[in-house]
Amino acid sequence: MTLISRRGFLAASAALAAPLVISDALRAETQTRQLRATTRTLDIAGRAVSVKGILDDQGRSGLVLSPDESFRVELVNELDSASILHWHGQIPPNVQDGVPDMPQPALAAGERRSFDFVPMPGTHWMHSHIPVQEMELLAAPLIVRRPEDITADRQEVVILLHDLSFRPAEEVLAGITAGMGGMSHDMGAMGHNMGGMDIGGMDMSGMGSGGMMGGMSMGAMDLNDIDFDAYLANDRTLDDPEVVPVDRDGRVLLRVINGSAATVFWIDTGVLAGRAVATDGNPIQPVAGSRFGLAMGQRLDIELDLPAGGGAFPILALREGAVERTGIILASKGARVGRLAGTSDADHPAFSANFSQEAQFRAVQPLADRPVDRSDALMLGGSMMPYLWTIDGQAWGNHRPIRAVSGERVGLTFHNMSMMAHPMHLHGHHFQVVALNGQPVSGALRDTIHVPPMSMVTVALDAGEAARWMLHCHHMPHLSTGMMTEFEVSA
Repeated sequence: MTLISRRGFLAASAALAAPLVISDALRAETQTRQLRATTRTLDIAGRAVSVKGILDDQGRSGLVLSPDESFRVELVNELDSASILHWHGQIPPNVQDGVPDMPQPALAAGERRSFDFVPMPGTHWMHSHIPVQEMELLAAPLIVRRPEDITADRQEVVILLHDLSFRPAEEVLAGITAGMGGMSHDMGAMGHNMGGMDIGGMDMSGMGSGGMMGGMSMGAMDLNDIDFDAYLANDRTLDDPEVVPVDRDGRVLLRVINGSAATVFWIDTGVLAGRAVATDGNPIQPVAGSRFGLAMGQRLDIELDLPAGGGAFPILALREGAVERTGIILASKGARVGRLAGTSDADHPAFSANFSQEAQFRAVQPLADRPVDRSDALMLGGSMMPYLWTIDGQAWGNHRPIRAVSGERVGLTFHNMSMMAHPMHLHGHHFQVVALNGQPVSGALRDTIHVPPMSMVTVALDAGEAARWMLHCHHMPHLSTGMMTEFEVSA
């Protein structure tokens, strides 16, 4: 849990060694922070589960930077295998982007590496760019505060969502990708993304195991292709949720990060009417509501006003198309905190079905109005059996790079021809949503856009540093089977 107090008190969190707090008396100087990629043990419903994590030198999860701080970090790999972190939502020099071998190799066990760049403000996160490690919770918040965050009279609460399997991630991926046996695609170039897993020789016998949802058909939209053992908010389930102390009649800014591998959530604020005020770290015109959808890799800032009478207020993350849920509880002093079940009485509706929420979001500062210099379209495809997900009909290794010249205004259209939604993430850039199913909009600024089945979305961006930038689905099993290409920018 990451908590920044509105009036100076600290809220303890049993989920972490200590809460991650930054005082309003911010330091002007920039210091080098240390981050450790390491292992941790979580207590999930009485079961000790070994996971990975990203901790600072005081054992706190993630990083909070003040408005005047550089991102100056020394990353230490304390794992027994190679690893590297991607600074999701940031626009570092390409050499620091954190993708194995593009261009720097992953850090060997025990190795350390320095990073130094000017950070993008907003709610972001950091995670391994090796899918099996991200599925093992090698992720943490990365919050860069704006000057107005310092002066605002509100409490900030960060919620990092995860899905968790008690089985090794390699085993989960092996089960779901078993249908790839006999595929002729050259996947050698993705070896670092597969965590060293050998997919050659797999056959169809594993389909239906490894957490695969039964009874699925490509004749209808597929919402979930893995059943996980637990769904976490700040490393905890609703058996023992985090309870965050809040003021009566106060204001709270929820910074919600969907760090899950393959789960889309609804963020349900219950009796508290909320206002969505930022997407992927970028301010939007406020959108009122009490339930907002959030796909993998995306972030959403939601502002809440608490009643003068106080009370206990669950903030729930509801798994779409299923009954599972997780969350935290905001509680004023003296409030009675009741028990919450980890499941609802009925399946939660689909969020991935359409653009109804996306159509409401409008950027506070949209891209400058200028003609598009270059357009391209990406066809998103795939199937549950064989389990293979592609861009333009090709998996990584046989992919078609998307090309542009630095400084060009580029329009990219994602056309999803599959029956699953895909959260598409572009490294090194933020883009604006400019059309939904062909209808022009002046939409949100993002780095990850969720594309529903049989739908199209167009985004606009200004091509940045001349380099190879990853462009991929943020559903980890989809990424692992090849749903990735590159945005190749030349000078």
